[in-house]
Amino acid sequence: METNLLQEIAEQPMSTQQVTQDIILLRFPLVNACLVGNPDINNNEWALVGAGMAHTGKDILQTAEGRFGKGSQPKAIILTHGHFDHVGAIMELINTWSTQVYAHELEMPYLTGQQDYPPADPNVDDGLIAKISPTFPHKGINLGNRIQPLPADGSVPGMFGWRWIHTPGHSPGHISLFRDSDRVLFVGDAFTTVKQDSAASILTKKQEINGPPKYFTTDWQAARNSVKILKDLRPSMVIPSHGLPMKGTELTSQLEYLVSNFDSISIPKQGRYVH
Repeated sequence: METNLLQEIAEQPMSTQQVTQDIILLRFPLVNACLVGNPDINNNEWALVGAGMAHTGKDILQTAEGRFGKGSQPKAIILTHGHFDHVGAIMELINTWSTQVYAHELEMPYLTGQQDYPPADPNVDDGLIAKISPTFPHKGINLGNRIQPLPADGSVPGMFGWRWIHTPGHSPGHISLFRDSDRVLFVGDAFTTVKQDSAASILTKKQEINGPPKYFTTDWQAARNSVKILKDLRPSMVIPSHGLPMKGTELTSQLEYLVSNFDSISIPKQGRYVH
């Protein structure tokens, strides 16, 4: 049964969803990425948020070409953090594009080959994804001079009108991205709109706000504070790295509930990173 569930998830094709006039969501089986930019205004001014898992590079490149034209390259690739499911295609992408990659300064050791992430903890949840999480790669990668820290002023290269917000907990340098003009929020893995530890929830796409994926989250106090910071932005829409976008009253009520009940909803009862 467990093997069949995983196989069914893995075989799901990528799909795309136009979330706003200038945001295209690339929905892969286990993670999302986004193209940000409006080709009707300028097909040379766009960015990629997230680099998916291994073997997603072809889909990212083809979707970008279809939207922005052959030969068009993003102004920047923005990483919310450097876990394996967010950088899987990054080498293929930077070998194709001459684009610079950006992440928070605290993620630099993991993206320049100096440090590995802590290994995943399978004891945090009974869900299948949590149970197999020790097989997930946690080694750092080396992007060399293609990776730079995000600007200290909070601006986001290639994404005019957006600002990055440090939202640690899931990883030391995790960030989220917020646009004040319409209050759209890329949350990364600060929280999810699906129970990411459960293969069944991923397969059915049951939409419910949860905390960050438990198996990789190492600082739960910081994670709790980050969710509160994001709630206080009063986002009109959230675009998570795991799960579907959520907006309106459903978002407001579920996010408030998560903040009020974070410990019981999100923090595992046991695990090596639970203190």
